[in-house]
Amino acid sequence: MRIDPAYLDPETAYRLLTGIVVPRPIAWVTSLSGGGVLNLAPFSAFTFVSPKPPMLAISVGRKGGLYKDTAQNILNNEEYVVHIADSSLMNAVHESSTEHPPDVSEVEELRLSTLPGERIKVPRLAAAPIAMECRFRECLEFGETRSRLIVGEVLVFHIKDGLVNNGKIETEALDPIARIAGPRYARLGEIVTLKPVFQTSKTES
Repeated sequence: MRIDPAYLDPETAYRLLTGIVVPRPIAWVTSLSGGGVLNLAPFSAFTFVSPKPPMLAISVGRKGGLYKDTAQNILNNEEYVVHIADSSLMNAVHESSTEHPPDVSEVEELRLSTLPGERIKVPRLAAAPIAMECRFRECLEFGETRSRLIVGEVLVFHIKDGLVNNGKIETEALDPIARIAGPRYARLGEIVTLKPVFQTSKTES
């Protein structure tokens, strides 16, 4: 089968890509509006772009010609928290994608408890096993839809006790959830461990 993207509208191309680029990790992001409303939304176009300093990137699209509240909040306040949810929070992650007016807090709607930020003003979710307080660093726009790639620096990691072993995250214990296409999610399946291969150190000598 051959598909020419020149003939796809943005919605059709989005549906195709979200079924191809799978599974995707989910950035569960809290941000504050100018009026102090705590916004919460999930983003599965998400990755890290630098280890030192640690920097994360999320892609935020537009709906009806308007950017999601998260993008506006981050660009206005330059602070936000990226959480990694486990399977016990799957329903809450999904429900937080429901569109609300800017003056409605998804955190309050879902009755999620929060903890104050350590380095920023934005609160973090108490139930999330990992929370990363971030400061905005750069925003790039891509494509006809002008999707915004927002890059932020991690100022502090909050990690649930027992998840770190020898400097690495115990992935099975984390039990992260991933996005497929549409309202579908996945958990970790079989994990295959292969022999290590030689890699040059990421630290410059």
